[in-house]
Amino acid sequence: MIVLLFGVMYFMMIRPQQKRRREAEAMQRALAPGDEVVTIGGLYGTVTGVDDDTVLLEVAPGVQTRYARPAIARVVTQAERPAEEVVEDADAVKE
Repeated sequence: MIVLLFGVMYFMMIRPQQKRRREAEAMQRALAPGDEVVTIGGLYGTVTGVDDDTVLLEVAPGVQTRYARPAIARVVTQAERPAEEVVEDADAVKE
């Protein structure tokens, strides 16, 4: 009975959380200049630069701020990218 309870907890709680975390990491790895994003604090901005651990956002004309990659909650609109990069990003999300 206890094993069944742990099995249900795994499929109902742990596995979906792992999937969301993988999707968020893939989205953060795929950030590129020109993407319009929202931070976890609700700030909208356009990506102007990307480092290993940080993202440079332009929040107003001439105003740039630096954020940690995990602080990016979602991408509102993606910048136009060549077809090769789009295919590679799609493969990274599937993994």
